[in-house]
Amino acid sequence: MDIREDLLVGVDKTWIKLIEDFNDQELQYHINNDKYIPGDKIFRAFKYFDIESTIVVILGQDPYPNEGDACGLSFSVERNEKLPHSLRNIFKELKDDLGIDRKSGNLEDWAEQGVLLLNTALTISKKENGKQISYISLWKKFINYVIANINKKSKAIFVLWGNDAKGKKELIAGDMYIESGHPSFAHSHKQFFNTKPFSKVNQYIKNHKLRSIKW
Repeated sequence: MDIREDLLVGVDKTWIKLIEDFNDQELQYHINNDKYIPGDKIFRAFKYFDIESTIVVILGQDPYPNEGDACGLSFSVERNEKLPHSLRNIFKELKDDLGIDRKSGNLEDWAEQGVLLLNTALTISKKENGKQISYISLWKKFINYVIANINKKSKAIFVLWGNDAKGKKELIAGDMYIESGHPSFAHSHKQFFNTKPFSKVNQYIKNHKLRSIKW
């Protein structure tokens, strides 16, 4: 099995063509150099559903820059303790918005319900000269293709958190998105808290007669 096939084990055939622009050397580079997210989890977000069953797309920036945090689903972690700042703020907003006091940081249950937990970059490099190097530009064509196809083939609503995510608005039609600042510690107080994204998504789902999400 070559490196491309290995990464795509369990991925719906709908998505396989989406990585044709990446050659094996690029994929191998990320697997070898990205210490924050295991190579077999880079495309994990695409292993739960196809385009037609996508109800919500939560779009963030890039994987968590701490070893052991990133798991291939944006904002999610495998463990249930020591939640990253962004996830703690998301849960605070969820409680303030819908009264739901969620504890588990593993958001796989959201993914299984049709919530695509995506980032504008699926990998993040090690620090160079004291700075974290993001691969948002490298992943741009791929992510844009994903967003455009979901917008074309489903009624999914996009939740755009942060400037990189909000930059994708031009790919999304009409009222099919909501936006706010990123839920990171630095931006949450003025740009994220009290934006009520979950109740807005629920209202959109109701208006478009989509399957409800259990947050």
